[in-house]
Amino acid sequence: MGILAGRFAPSPTGPLHMGSLLAATASYLDARARGGQWLLRIDDIDTYRCIPGATEQILQTLEAHGLWWDGSVQYQSENLAEYQAALDLLAQRNDIFYCNCSRRSLAAKGAYPGKCRGNQQPLEDAAIRIRVAAAIVEFTDLLQGQQIERLAESVGDFIIRRRDGLIAYQLATAIDDGNPRISHVVRGSDLLGNTARQLYLMQQLNLATPVYAHIPTLNGADGRKLSKQNHAPAVADDQALENLLTAFGYLGLHPPTQSPHWDITSLLDWGCEHWSLEQLQGQTSVCVD
Repeated sequence: MGILAGRFAPSPTGPLHMGSLLAATASYLDARARGGQWLLRIDDIDTYRCIPGATEQILQTLEAHGLWWDGSVQYQSENLAEYQAALDLLAQRNDIFYCNCSRRSLAAKGAYPGKCRGNQQPLEDAAIRIRVAAAIVEFTDLLQGQQIERLAESVGDFIIRRRDGLIAYQLATAIDDGNPRISHVVRGSDLLGNTARQLYLMQQLNLATPVYAHIPTLNGADGRKLSKQNHAPAVADDQALENLLTAFGYLGLHPPTQSPHWDITSLLDWGCEHWSLEQLQGQTSVCVD
C-alpha cells in the first residue's frame, strides 16, 4: 500500500470536545503504532457552519495534548478546483443530474425515489445528485466487520453538490480520503453510514480506497453522542494529561498506575506500544464516566 498514513479531519465549527479528542487520539495512536504518518485536515468547506477562530483553537488543543501532525495542515477550502474537476468528469459521463426536490417533499420517502433523474441540464437553485443504479458496496471495517450496502435501497441517488452551491460532505471527503497518501481512516462509528457512499465515489473517480476502522462514539449520560450540536463542553488544554488518560480508558488502554511520573510524551509513547483494535471489536459506543 506504500507509505502508511492516518488522518484526523475536524470541522472548525467549535473547539474539540472529549468525543473529538477521542477520535483524534485513536487515529494518532493507530497511525504511529503502524509506523506511519499522521496527517491533519481541516474540513472547512461548509462555510456557513465554520466559526472564526475555531481552527486556531483546534490546533492549539492538539498541540497541548502532544498530538503533533506530519507536514502542513491541509484545508478542504483549498481543494475546490479538484472537487469541481470531479463534478465535471461525472457530468461528462452522464452520472449526475440536477434535483430541485425540497427536503420536506422527500422526508418520508426513505431512499431518494429518482424523481429528477431526467434533469440532465443545469438548473438554478438545484442540488446535484449522483446516480447509484444497482450499486452494491462491500468493505471490511477493522472494528465493525463485514459491511454490505445496496445504495439504491438505503439512500438512493445522493447529493454531491448542495443546493446552495457548496460541495457536499460525501464528495469532498471521498476525494480527500481517496488521496493515495492516506492508507487508514480511523473515525467514530457515527460516520460508518457514510462510508459506502464515499467508497462508491472513490470507485467512480478511480481513487485509492483506504482501510477503515470506526471506533465507538462517546455518549453522554443522556445516551446522546457528545457533539457540538449537543453542547458538549470543550476539553481543557491545561488538563491535557488527564484528558489523554480518560481517552485511553475509553479506548481500552490502561497504563500502569504504579508509574509515578507520566507526562504527555511518555504516555503517548506507551499508548503507541500497546495500541490494539481488538479490545474495541464490534463496539459502537461508550458512555462517559
